[in-house]
Amino acid sequence: MIGLAYLLAFGLYILISVVVVLCAIGHARKYGKSAKRWGWGAALVMYLIPFWDWIPTVVMHQYYCATQAGFWVYKTVDQWKAENPGVMETLVMNKGAPSIRQGDMVNYTDTYFLNQRINWLIKKTGPFLFNRWRWEESVVDSNTNEVLIRFVDFSTGNGHIGGEPELRFWLHSNGCVGGNAANHAQVYEYRKQLSGRTK
Repeated sequence: MIGLAYLLAFGLYILISVVVVLCAIGHARKYGKSAKRWGWGAALVMYLIPFWDWIPTVVMHQYYCATQAGFWVYKTVDQWKAENPGVMETLVMNKGAPSIRQGDMVNYTDTYFLNQRINWLIKKTGPFLFNRWRWEESVVDSNTNEVLIRFVDFSTGNGHIGGEPELRFWLHSNGCVGGNAANHAQVYEYRKQLSGRTK
């Protein structure tokens, strides 16, 4: 249903754009101006009304993906176990993934208490310039507040606020291209190894 509404809206906008371009060409011819310049000028204006920030959004997203996104391991599972002898055997996985949220629906940090020692944090901040959102996941030792691993990613669009669909869907990206799924898998595998035994 939403897809049909999008098609109708875009169809109507294209129709209006064609009428505006034809009127601009007609006006130019009537007053002895360049029909080509007026026609292309009107077409550019009609294009820029919905798409003015599309190219800057793509460029900004690629820049932040190239310079700030990534996956970092500050301490391997084996290193953590070696520094905390006997602790792993005492860890018990919390049922139902208890968590707390600090912030609101737009900017927040969700803390999941995996067990009595290890927390998994998901932080979302934005929107920044040109519809950019920053996502960060980390696994933290709650006793020392030491970050064991960290994953930073960037998305564009409405930031999935309240789960509503993207009105300007061409601005939407789920994350940085290349390694995004692999990085999520690494975070999952790491926290799984430190989750502890089930009750």
